Amino acid sequence: MNNDSRTRIVTALVWCLTWGKKHNLSRTELSTLHQMRQALADERENESDRSHVVPDEMQHFVTLAQQLYDIDEDYKPKKLSELKDKYLDLWNEDTPIGLVYGGATKIKQYVFEAAKLPDIRGASALLDRINLVDLPAFFGERQRSLSIEQWLDKNFPDLRKALIPELIIYSTGGSILAFCPAAFVDELANAIEKRYTDETLIANSCAVGDTFKLLEFRFGLLQDKIEDTFWFDQYEKNQDNPIIKAYFDQSEVKDPFERFQNRKNFNELVGKLANQFTQRRNGNNLHKKERPSRCYPPIFETHPYVQRDESDRRSAIMRVEFPNNIFLSEPLARKRLVGEIAKRESSHAWYDNANLEWQPFDIWILSWVNKFEKFLNKDNNQQLASRYYGKVDKKEVVEARSLREIASASTPSGFVAYIYADGNNMGGYIRQKIKTPQDYRLFSKDIFDATQESVYKALANYLHPYQYTPDAKSSRTNKEPVWIHPFEIITIGGDDVLLVVPADKALEIAKMIGDQFEDILCNTGRYSLEKTAPNLLAHRYTTGNVPPSKCLLSMSTGVLITAQDTPIYYADKLVNQLLKSAKKYAKELKKDHKYYGGTVDFLVMKAVTMISSNIKEFREQGLIKNKDGKSKLKLYASPYTLYELGGLIETVKAFKKAEFPRSQLYQIRSLLERGKRTAILNYRYFRIRLTNEEAKQKLEDKFELAWCRPKDASNHGNLAPWMSLQENNSQDAEQSKMTYETIWRELVDLYPFIAEKAESCTEQETTPEVKQ
Repeated sequence: MNNDSRTRIVTALVWCLTWGKKHNLSRTELSTLHQMRQALADERENESDRSHVVPDEMQHFVTLAQQLYDIDEDYKPKKLSELKDKYLDLWNEDTPIGLVYGGATKIKQYVFEAAKLPDIRGASALLDRINLVDLPAFFGERQRSLSIEQWLDKNFPDLRKALIPELIIYSTGGSILAFCPAAFVDELANAIEKRYTDETLIANSCAVGDTFKLLEFRFGLLQDKIEDTFWFDQYEKNQDNPIIKAYFDQSEVKDPFERFQNRKNFNELVGKLANQFTQRRNGNNLHKKERPSRCYPPIFETHPYVQRDESDRRSAIMRVEFPNNIFLSEPLARKRLVGEIAKRESSHAWYDNANLEWQPFDIWILSWVNKFEKFLNKDNNQQLASRYYGKVDKKEVVEARSLREIASASTPSGFVAYIYADGNNMGGYIRQKIKTPQDYRLFSKDIFDATQESVYKALANYLHPYQYTPDAKSSRTNKEPVWIHPFEIITIGGDDVLLVVPADKALEIAKMIGDQFEDILCNTGRYSLEKTAPNLLAHRYTTGNVPPSKCLLSMSTGVLITAQDTPIYYADKLVNQLLKSAKKYAKELKKDHKYYGGTVDFLVMKAVTMISSNIKEFREQGLIKNKDGKSKLKLYASPYTLYELGGLIETVKAFKKAEFPRSQLYQIRSLLERGKRTAILNYRYFRIRLTNEEAKQKLEDKFELAWCRPKDASNHGNLAPWMSLQENNSQDAEQSKMTYETIWRELVDLYPFIAEKAESCTEQETTPEVKQ
């Protein structure tokens, strides 16, 4: 770790050790503490003529903290007596140090409560402001906020002086983990929960805290009398005990001592807080009686004869004459106001006239589109900005106001895609690799930065500003053409992403997000896999060079392509199911084929009534057939690996170039369920009738040989449009079974949304197409 990380951790530990269990310090003691901070900061900057020195009364704590930090990561004592003999001072130090973990919960319930994009944008921006600005401001991180200082002084009078920026371990992705003086653990946890409630009124949040010995931050949980701690010698004798096995075992680790050490580190403390967090979030009261109960969520009473707001959940307090008269409750009014600020609308007279006390602190509210623009404005992203904007003046480009505006940028128009991505292998990586507070801090920053950058690069490579002409249904009062950003980033939180983009660019964007996420993490030098040969069994697409897994971490993605008028809450449920399907497939590939890369599951839904239950039941009941009792027919192939997804896109382009008749595409799809031979015969018949020999050859290369080659290398037959899913090892021919699947349904569904010639990600300056 670098010197800055060492100084932060040491400063935080010394700060907490000095406070101890005291709730108040004198001015002299506080001054001494800040002198210590400055002295350590001088040491970090290697200043030879330091004007500050560590006060004598704190030198003992500084020495202990530095000694803890400098313990070699490879030091793993098998007996507690070894630890006592080598680090007696740390062993004897019992001053408690607080650790607090908290953040927003049930985020989607809050964000998608309202159905309109401005309200969703506002809810997301408000949560982001609390996550990324308000909570760090508790500690004085970035810049001191007079408003937050006043709020803390009013609600928690003594808390602010006990917090400094160095206490924060991480504060990204909707949660915060921080050191805290032992006397303020409950106060800080209460302040985190109260801030969410005060600002949103209805969003759920949860925070928990506990105190630990100094030595526990390196060697995991210890008993009050350290000698009584369950250690490796006892674990080795009792490792077959079901309870002990459930606590310590990791499926990928065989060595007992390695399993024990993977558990006994700082991660065990975080795990304890995570368990408390789950209990409190579920409404259970923990053993601490002084904390307010969280078992009663915020409730706004309604009455059958009182006008409700647009979400139909709470009583309205105002009627606002937007393009249409709407009724707003105060929580919804806050969302709408923040949404307007995020999309840079200057007039909010309707809110000012309501005479409500709450103010949103405009300067801190940035939508993700604002952040995307700032990313493109960086000096090292000029080429990317030139590609995205082309010859359009970037000052003229504004946010989209509705799904209709985003959908109009698609070809064909009227369709949008929801992209929901989430990280893979995170839990396993944390268990094995993240063992200290500084590891947590660095890991959190790496993941958050990689997620943001991968999204921004994918959007800039595949989208351009779109000239939208408002129609009579538009909420824009000015009906002149306007340049818009044709996407909406609903949230980027840690390792998860939720976007809305034009339907025709969805799969390319999803693929590039996954690829870039792995590339960016690998470039840090901390997450690369050892070089291995590519595992061909993990992919069904075999043309070209199959890339090996290169990164320990990856992303799984769900993509839902649907009509613009599909209810957002319904689309969110479906894309969440697709994400879970993709993550399940990634786990199976990792287990069976050591594949660590990303996966994508997608669905094209052209009508809301297409799926009445859930996607898994829809596929199992409607798209899996068993005609002859020997071979099972699977009429779909999702999910895909990222490499396969690129191949699927190329296959669709090959069919377009071959001018394969659309009517025959649909006819073959209808024949799939009649059996394997019927579909093969019809495909061969239609393919032979194609007149373009060059296109026919490309179709053979990109579809038949790439997807439909038999698994047996000695078999030179052609299964198109089928793929054999598994080899049969049974010696009894009567009991032999083979499963066949096909990409044909996905190919037909994607046909309208994939252009024959896609834009290259390496193109330089382009001029965005103007659509009227």
